[in-house]
Amino acid sequence: MQHVTTNKAVALTRYLPVSEPDAFFDVELPVPAPAGQDILVEIKAVAVNPVDTKVRAPKDKVEDTPRVLGWDASGIVTAVGPDATLFKPGDAVYYAGDITRPGSNQQYQLADERIVGRKPESLSHAEAAALPLTTITAYEAMFDRLAIDRDGADAGQSILLIGGAGGVGSIAIQLAKRAGLTVIASASRPETIAWVKALGADHTVSHREDMVAQTRALGFHHVDHIAIFNDMRHWNAAVELIRPQGGIVTIDDTGLPMPMAGMKTKAAALHWEFMFARAMHQTPDMIEQHKLLSFVADEIDAGRIRTTLSEVLSPINAENLRKAHAAIEAGTAKGKIVLEGF
Repeated sequence: MQHVTTNKAVALTRYLPVSEPDAFFDVELPVPAPAGQDILVEIKAVAVNPVDTKVRAPKDKVEDTPRVLGWDASGIVTAVGPDATLFKPGDAVYYAGDITRPGSNQQYQLADERIVGRKPESLSHAEAAALPLTTITAYEAMFDRLAIDRDGADAGQSILLIGGAGGVGSIAIQLAKRAGLTVIASASRPETIAWVKALGADHTVSHREDMVAQTRALGFHHVDHIAIFNDMRHWNAAVELIRPQGGIVTIDDTGLPMPMAGMKTKAAALHWEFMFARAMHQTPDMIEQHKLLSFVADEIDAGRIRTTLSEVLSPINAENLRKAHAAIEAGTAKGKIVLEGF
C-alpha cells in the first residue's frame, strides 16, 4: 500500500470564466484508497480536452467540496484494489478515466483497471498523456460505431474526418491510415493543413469553405464514412457527401437542427460516440477500453502511430491549467496540450 499523505490537486468550487483567477485553485486533498477493481495511480502528466472546458463552463452551481477535473493521464500504479488483476504497483499506465468520478488533475487518482492501458514504453509520460481520451474516441468512432475493420479488410474505402487537426482527428488520421483507408481531413489554416498531412492525411479540405464542392473536386462524389469531430454546423454537408448506406459518426452534443430526410433516402446511419459511456453505465464490455489502449500502445512502440502532443506546460498547477483551458476555448489548438509534474 502507498505511504503518502499529501495529494496535491487543482480544483474548483465555482464555475467561472477561465480569465478569472479563481477558475481553478491549488489544494491538498486526502489520498484515496483503492477498492474493488480500482488502481491508485501517481499522476505524472495530464492532458486537457474540450470536455474539460465544457464541464468548467460558467454556471451558477457551487460545489460543497473541491471538484477535480481532468480526463487524460499517464502515471505509475502505486496500489491496487483486492479484485484488480491487470496491473501491479510499479506499472506505468495511461487512461482517460470516468467523467462521473474525480479527475486526473491531482497527484493520486483512482481508476477502474478495465479502462486503463499499459503506457507505451517508447513515450514519455507527457507524450502518453496526450493520447487516451482522443484515442478511445477515435477508435470507438471508427471501429466500433462505423464498423470499419481495424486490420485492413476495408482498405481502399474513403473517410472524411471533419476537424482533422484537433486531438481526436489527429489520432483518427493515423488509425484510419493503419486500416488502409483513404483519408480526407478538414483543416483550415496553413499550420493545421501541414499537421494533418504530416500525420498521413491523403487530402485536405477546409471546413470554413464549401466542403461538398472541395471534396467533389478531389474526385469523391460520395465518401464511404464521415466522422464529425468538431461541430454539427457541418451536418448538411455530411449528409450530402455520405454514400448511400454509409455511416456518419459524431461526438458533438448539438442543439442545432439535424434534418434527416437525406439520411432516410440514402438509408444512411447516424452513430453517436461518447467514450465515457462504458464507464458511466458500467457496461459488460468495459474491458474493451483496456484492450484498445494496449493495442495502440503496441502500435506506438512499433513506430506505426505517434503521439499527438503539441505543447507541454509545467508544473501541473492552477495557473497552467487556466492557460490550457484558455487555448482550447480559443479554438486554435492543434494536437494536444499537456501539463507535466506537480
